[in-house]
Amino acid sequence: MNTKPQSYRDLVVWQKGIELAKMLYSLTTSFPSEEKFGLISQMRRAAVSVPSNIAEGQARHTTGEFIQFISHAEGSAAELDTQLCLSVELGLVRSEQAAPGFTLIDEIRRMLNSLRRRLDGSR
Repeated sequence: MNTKPQSYRDLVVWQKGIELAKMLYSLTTSFPSEEKFGLISQMRRAAVSVPSNIAEGQARHTTGEFIQFISHAEGSAAELDTQLCLSVELGLVRSEQAAPGFTLIDEIRRMLNSLRRRLDGSR
């Protein structure tokens, strides 16, 4: 059954994006306060950007625009992956604490890639 989602809230990738944003907000609470306007802000912004771009793209109601916003979400996920990696390298978070975030980012990136390919094929 291939039904079109009625809302971005129906998209599992959007739901995973919300989960990721909540996870990153929680993870960054333990970062040092001097990172408040640095890495914390950047990571939270990138994490929020993933589901936000999915929502905005789906709400545009044209395939081309949706694909463009999926691309933005993919970019934000890559940015977040890099920032999480840097956080581990700088010792702001232990790798075992970051592991679920890396896993979820990878899953979301694969889902976005698949969604983009499906939409591109439907044009």
